[in-house]
Amino acid sequence: MSEQVPPGDPVPPPPRRRVWPWVVLLVAVLLALAAGAVTAVLSDVVRSEGSRKVHIRYEVTGTARDVVLTYSTWRGEELSTGRLALRSLPWAGELDSKGFLSGGSFVVSVGRGGGDVSCAVTVDGGARRTDSASGAFATATCNGY
Repeated sequence: MSEQVPPGDPVPPPPRRRVWPWVVLLVAVLLALAAGAVTAVLSDVVRSEGSRKVHIRYEVTGTARDVVLTYSTWRGEELSTGRLALRSLPWAGELDSKGFLSGGSFVVSVGRGGGDVSCAVTVDGGARRTDSASGAFATATCNGY
């Protein structure tokens, strides 16, 4: 039996359903799925870069006679660094590396005697990173290979 409303009393409106909790839930689920997909893609990129083998060539030219070379690169999952003091130029060195290379650095520092230096780094015969410097205690930096 249905409830009778006395004449003259207003009829109460039916209860409204709230939509916003469902919208918030849907947005949260979509954000969680997107974050998972981005994490998976980044993980695959890092894994493939970590196993990629590359050949790196370092070069230094110039007139300076007192030069210190400092370099870093990734070898496997560890950062490898080296330092070498030179008394004459030109100089070239090569190495094979395996691992994520982004952020490699090659710094050529001129000593107190001054002079000019230029550095160059080439990875797998591709684009060269170069820089030059001159004067006592000047520094040429080839980064980002």
